[in-house]
Amino acid sequence: MKKVVTFGEIMLRLSTERHLRFSQANSFLATYGGSEFNVAVSLSNFNIPTEFVTAVPDNELGARALEEVRKKNVGTNCIIKNGKRLGVYYLETGASSRASSVLYDRDDSSFGTINANTINWDEIFNDAQWFHWSGISPGVSQNAADICLEAVKAAKEKGIMVSCDLNYRAKLWNYGVAPSEVMPNLLKYSDIVLGDIDTACLMTGKEKINPDYNNHYSLPEAYRYFLDSFPNIKLMATTLRYSVNASHQKIGGVIYDTNKTYFARLREVIPVVDRVGSGDAFMGGLIFGLISQPNNFQYAIDFAAAACCLKHSISGDYNLVSIAEVEKLINGNEAALVAR
Repeated sequence: MKKVVTFGEIMLRLSTERHLRFSQANSFLATYGGSEFNVAVSLSNFNIPTEFVTAVPDNELGARALEEVRKKNVGTNCIIKNGKRLGVYYLETGASSRASSVLYDRDDSSFGTINANTINWDEIFNDAQWFHWSGISPGVSQNAADICLEAVKAAKEKGIMVSCDLNYRAKLWNYGVAPSEVMPNLLKYSDIVLGDIDTACLMTGKEKINPDYNNHYSLPEAYRYFLDSFPNIKLMATTLRYSVNASHQKIGGVIYDTNKTYFARLREVIPVVDRVGSGDAFMGGLIFGLISQPNNFQYAIDFAAAACCLKHSISGDYNLVSIAEVEKLINGNEAALVAR
C-alpha cells in the first residue's frame, strides 16, 4: 500500500494533572503531539503506512521527539534537523463548566524556521497516495506557510490526493499575515477539506454565514456557497460537536460530495477524558475510510465520527484505537463491556 504523508510540527505538550489550573500546578505531565502528527498516528494504527515531515532541533528534546515518532510506527525518513528549539504547548485541562485552555510557546521553533526549498518534496512523494496538511502550519510562520505551498503544489503535480483540516487557531497567525491572505492559495491545491463552513469563510475572506447543521435540506446550499470559490475541492466534511460542558460532548459528522450530504449520527460522550486531538482523530478516521472504501462516503463519515468519539476516552494527543474498535462502535456496541 502506498503511504500517506503529513506535514506539521511535533511539540512537547505540558499539561496540568488532575484538572488543576495553571496557577495551581507545581508540575506538568510531559507528552508529545501536534495535529498532523496525530493524524499520522491514527493512520498507522489503522495499518496504513505513513511518513511525517517536520523539523526538530539537534538536541536531547529533538532526539526524544524523534523517538516518539518511531514508537508510533510513523516514518521519520523526512524529518530534518533545524533550529535550536522544539515547539511547546501548555494545556490546562478543564472539567465540567470550565473549558480547557492552551498556551503556545512556538516562536522561532525548529519547524517555524525551516527555510524555503529545503525539503525535497518530489522525492518525499515517491510511492505516496495522499498528502495531509492543516491550517495550523501556515499559521506558525511565513516560512512554514511558504513550505506548505511548495508541498501542495508538488503533491498535485504528482496527482496525489491532498486533504486539509482547516484548524483555525486564533492564538496563532501573529506574524503579520491574516489567514485570508494565505489559505485561499493553499486550498486551490486541495481535494478534501475538513472544517465548519463559517470557519472556512473566515479563513478565506468570504462573507461569514451560520449554517443550520440540523437542517438537512438547506445544508447543501451552505456548502455550495463556500465551495463555489474552490471548484477543485471534491469533498467537504464537518465534525458536528455540541459541547454540553467540558466533560460532556455530543459528536457526529457530515460529509458533502458536491451532490449529496451524508450524516453520522450523534453520540453522547460522557465523561471526557481528553478532548485534545479529537478533531485529528476525526480526520484520521475520515482519511482511512476514504482510502479503504473509496466513494463509500457513508462509511467514511461513520468511521470518522466513531473514531472521534473514542479519542475522548484516551489521555494525550493520539487516538490509540484499532479498526475493530471503531467498527464495533459503528455497529452499535456502545456498552463497553470487558473483553474476555
